[in-house]
Amino acid sequence: MNILLAMIPAFFWGTTYAVTQYTLADWPPLLLGAIRALPAGLLLLAFKPTLPKKGEWQILFSLGLINIATFFGLIFVMALTLPSAISGVGMISVPVFAMMYNWLINKNKPSLIQGVSGAALIALAWMLFDPSSISLNPIGLGAMLAAIMCIVVGSSITKSLGNRMHWWTVLTWQLILGGVILSIAAGVQAIKEPSTYASVIEHFSMTNLSGLLWVVGLNTALGYGMYVWLLQRMSVVDFTFGGIANPIAGIVTGLVLLGESFTPFQYSLMIGMIVMSLLPQAILAIRQNRPSPVECQQH
Repeated sequence: MNILLAMIPAFFWGTTYAVTQYTLADWPPLLLGAIRALPAGLLLLAFKPTLPKKGEWQILFSLGLINIATFFGLIFVMALTLPSAISGVGMISVPVFAMMYNWLINKNKPSLIQGVSGAALIALAWMLFDPSSISLNPIGLGAMLAAIMCIVVGSSITKSLGNRMHWWTVLTWQLILGGVILSIAAGVQAIKEPSTYASVIEHFSMTNLSGLLWVVGLNTALGYGMYVWLLQRMSVVDFTFGGIANPIAGIVTGLVLLGESFTPFQYSLMIGMIVMSLLPQAILAIRQNRPSPVECQQH
């Protein structure tokens, strides 16, 4: 049941790209990032007020800068420059980069199945992103690579906190601080490019409002709230299975909202990438649930 619940935030996160292109196509990424992060953080703070201790502000600022300000900005650059399906599927290559990061930085050598799945994932992505078969914006691809590294580095910092800080404080204040950083950056951009922001205000519509409510309310406040709530009740490995809803949401919403379509071969490559990203966790879960020889003898 928890895995089905884990699919809900993953699905909402996967809709970010298509919903943004469909409802907020002309909005600056910095402004979108600020609107997504700060109201959601303040909403969570109102729901359960917390205040970081004196020595915790620096690490929370770092998390807000990496996990929220930089990551959200990059996500909206991707949303406005890449097909929704490509963004959703491309982001599932995070485990490969996390594996390489842990190997190089923490000297944690990947297992055989992790190595094989990672290599297969890279090969499938290489074929899917082949310039001769699909035209992709290099700025969007660069933003995708940078966003993946934000996840890897930000997750490493978050994990290093361990029991030093309450998870709700980490969640709430990284959203607030990241949102403040993005708001300042958007303010500076508005001074330099006033016409862009004036156009947003002048042409504000119900379509824009519906997109903002989706991104702020469902995508961020509900999505992140369910994420941290579920991680208290299930393992990270189990939660990962719910992540299959993310690229599927990207593919489906891109098809429904934007009319994106790909060849059967390209769809097969996407499915292959999804399977390869889940394979190591699936094998690990099977091994963990397999009864030990002692238990078998007792039965």
